[in-house]
Amino acid sequence: MAEKEINPGLKMALELGPIGVFFAAYLLVRDKVFQIGGTEYEGFILVTAGFVPLILVTTGILWKLTGKIAKMQVVTAVLVTVFGGLTVWLNDDRFFKMKPTMIYALFAGVLGFGLLRGQSYLQYVMEGMMPLQPEGWMKLTRRMAAFFVGLAVANEVVWRTMSTDAWVNFKTFGLTFAVFAFFLTQGSLFQKYGTEEEDS
Repeated sequence: MAEKEINPGLKMALELGPIGVFFAAYLLVRDKVFQIGGTEYEGFILVTAGFVPLILVTTGILWKLTGKIAKMQVVTAVLVTVFGGLTVWLNDDRFFKMKPTMIYALFAGVLGFGLLRGQSYLQYVMEGMMPLQPEGWMKLTRRMAAFFVGLAVANEVVWRTMSTDAWVNFKTFGLTFAVFAFFLTQGSLFQKYGTEEEDS
């Protein structure tokens, strides 16, 4: 299926909307306990149960509208389903809290494996968005692999040592801000190694 352009605002809403909905829903039910089928579930568990189908639906809509879905989005949707499902099934919020760790560790591992082979797997995923010279892609890949390791470690520290409220805030705002901040700090690399696409 050929890739199609969609409104950038709609694309961002589909990509980041589920996180915002998760945060808002958590604030509404975080102090409540629900009895379902004779089992008590905290608000966090029910919000997680709603987040899983929401991320699958928005990912499907994004694929339908654009005709393309990034590999990272597929991996994220799969891990959300697996760890979110375990959280609800076992009624244990630790699984969902570990999910970002698994995602970032997996991304770091894949990028690191590519670097060991002398390749930038990041280039395959993002080349259309940021045309760079080969040396630029390698440098960006090394930095991003280290960045993902840092995010994985940070998530482990937060969820293991802080409250659920603190972790939800960290996941919603901290991780999102960190990703934006990372790319903002790469301006000199983009400027030095950026390539201009020739007009046809």
